[in-house]
Amino acid sequence: MTATIDKAGPVRSGEELDSQAIARFLAANGAVFGGLPAVTQFSGGASNLTYQLDFPGRSLILRRPPFGHKARSAHDMIREARIMTALRDVYPRVPGVVAVCEDPGVIGCDFFVMERIDGVILRRDLPEGMTLDAERARALCRAMLDALIDLHEVDWQVAGLRELGRGEGYVARQLEGWRDRFDKARTPDVAACDDVIRWLSGHAPARDAATCLIHNDWRFDNLVLDRNDPSRIIGVLDWEMATLGDPLMDLGNALAYWVEAGDDATFRAVRRQPTHLPGMLSRREVIEYYGAKTGRDMSDFVFYDVFGIFRLAVIVQQIWRRYYQGETRNPQFAQFGALVNYLLDRCRRVIKEN
Repeated sequence: MTATIDKAGPVRSGEELDSQAIARFLAANGAVFGGLPAVTQFSGGASNLTYQLDFPGRSLILRRPPFGHKARSAHDMIREARIMTALRDVYPRVPGVVAVCEDPGVIGCDFFVMERIDGVILRRDLPEGMTLDAERARALCRAMLDALIDLHEVDWQVAGLRELGRGEGYVARQLEGWRDRFDKARTPDVAACDDVIRWLSGHAPARDAATCLIHNDWRFDNLVLDRNDPSRIIGVLDWEMATLGDPLMDLGNALAYWVEAGDDATFRAVRRQPTHLPGMLSRREVIEYYGAKTGRDMSDFVFYDVFGIFRLAVIVQQIWRRYYQGETRNPQFAQFGALVNYLLDRCRRVIKEN
């Protein structure tokens, strides 16, 4: 079975790149590909912007921060590139980094260029030419979780990533940090969520489950699948938020995007990956599989479940603030304010059900 590879499209107005400046920078850093690249843009990202650079005979990927307002510690291109470079030898699903630019004089911001992995990326629906029966869908879910578990088992000290961590207390720091981000990004149309934050504070685990290398944005549209065997994961993308932390937080964050066929109409409408298909694991099955494979206690996972949804609400709110203030023109963000309110209500629903 062969599926269409993930394709970039026209660059959005106001988010253009200077192809001449990029070609000069790459050539000055020993990456000479001949001529100017044709530049296209991927539509899937809602945070950092991702472009394809097509040189004669070679395609590369460029990552840069979004235009407009961003959180002080967010969208650190140099950090992301360094993590990928360190991980390459111990977690080979990471794309190779070609060049890193810390000079804002080139295109107005830090950016890096990496290899393009030739494969399939799942978005909202399966790409043209790809089918998944129930057996293959289950195999893909297991492969996704196995790749996450492999990451959690990486020896981060051997990889030279010790500086990413701050030790015990990751969960508490995350709760405080995301609450602060919500307060700073809140717009008048979005309701307060003091009740959700109080519940999270009162139900947070006393200690982190472990300290592992975590991706922090684990979902299907950050994975590259083999075109001929879509149950095989050949690449993992978007290392912007990778850090050392509690692995159950990583899983909870991933499940915030996991829409099932039986979910309410609003959640199904905002689905961005095909987890609703027959054979895909349910959220409960994902938790059980991860616990069985790792031996970790999953009995109090509801905290991680609610936190993952709350964190997603804050991420959406940060993006909505940029759109609300006219700092981004991406039409995909036009309903994000309503989505934030929905996600906060979803937190309350999960709390009530448990």
